[in-house]
Amino acid sequence: MEEQVLRSTRVVTPEGERPAAVLVAGEVITAVLPHDAAPPPGARLTDLGDRVLLPGLVDTHVHVNDPGRTEWEGFASATAAAAAGGITTLIDMPLNSIPPTTTAAHLDVKRAAARGRVHVDTGFWGGAVPGNAADLEPLHAAGVFGFKCFLLPSGVDEFPPLDRAGLAAAMDELARFDGLLIVHAEDPHLIDGAPQHSGPHYADFLASRPPAAEERAIAGLLELAAERDARVHVLHLSAASALPLIAEARRDGVRVTVETCPHFLTLTAEEVPDGATEFKCCPPIRGTANRDALWQALADGAIDAVVSDHSPSTIDLKHKDTGDFAAAWGGISSLQLGLPAVWTEARRRGRTLADVARWMSAGPAALAGLGAKGAIAPGRDADFAVLDPDASFTVDPARLHHRNPVTAYAGRTLTGVVTATYLRGQLVAENGTPVAKSPAGRLIERPAGGSPR
Repeated sequence: MEEQVLRSTRVVTPEGERPAAVLVAGEVITAVLPHDAAPPPGARLTDLGDRVLLPGLVDTHVHVNDPGRTEWEGFASATAAAAAGGITTLIDMPLNSIPPTTTAAHLDVKRAAARGRVHVDTGFWGGAVPGNAADLEPLHAAGVFGFKCFLLPSGVDEFPPLDRAGLAAAMDELARFDGLLIVHAEDPHLIDGAPQHSGPHYADFLASRPPAAEERAIAGLLELAAERDARVHVLHLSAASALPLIAEARRDGVRVTVETCPHFLTLTAEEVPDGATEFKCCPPIRGTANRDALWQALADGAIDAVVSDHSPSTIDLKHKDTGDFAAAWGGISSLQLGLPAVWTEARRRGRTLADVARWMSAGPAALAGLGAKGAIAPGRDADFAVLDPDASFTVDPARLHHRNPVTAYAGRTLTGVVTATYLRGQLVAENGTPVAKSPAGRLIERPAGGSPR
């Protein structure tokens, strides 16, 4: 079995950042040694100097849209972007593909579309929609990591939302086998009652998705979860005002986790130009004070993970010609940019790369029950991202591996350049480009007994 050593003055382990030499045998980390430790005889040495060796990122919220909407994205392009951005594991969302991942047979179709085309390890969420309660346990047995649902229209007709009775029924079914329900939590009635205006003004769009919609939906979700002792996860939290509800539920024993996204941590409503529909997402990018509150929640450990919610579309669906926020597809394309985006803002706020690794690698790995991922430690997969933390670059959408060159980060200068990505010991991307002659990623399943926390 081939051995190799990756040495750096800055290795981020669960205990913090320190000089170290990481010993890898085949696909697995076998030891984290002192920086000056002599490599074993015959081991290949890669000296990274002062570049930072991070655990490979785990992104549990990616819309790959394959099969069926591959003009939006696809497994080859999405996982190439992931590898270039330091992500070594992603989990695909069940909607925006045709068919959606709402039955075990549909999961087979999804896996067939992905097989042999993924540059990083790739798993799948199932979907909970009206009428498929009987499909949830077979999907669980087939290895999905949990089940996504919407509480309001998803944007695609083949993935309809659950009303309160449907949500309760899905939760009852999942509680039988301790499955995880992950929820797009916005209240449809509050949104229907909010002012709805078409046109290019971001302030009008923001008013149409008030924080109260997240608060009410999360409160209802937590109430049902408490009654059933069900495991639930709040997706892409935008409204920091909902965090006290989650904290109270946790104190009461509700098994709830929560994520937020790079765009909520790095972008603000005040800076979104009118007509700039590349910034549209649901829930929306809110104001500066809200962003500050999300950062405080990360610092306090109240948010479990930071994941991309990469939700791409073709350029025409963004309606750049009219700049109409009401008509534009809602989604931020950021899969390749999450690490530098978060690091740019984190270092400005005095946070460390150990913090970033906890939020973007360890946290999502724990959510998905991926005990072999998420840390540089003996016994873990040899998944690494190598980062030049002081280098900067200006985002050019045409240079990204996303299928469509549209992103809210276009023209922004970000700090932190991913110079290499390793998947299970193999170099899979270097200087922003996948290097494997054939994609090295595997299709992964929820580990047996590896229920998310």
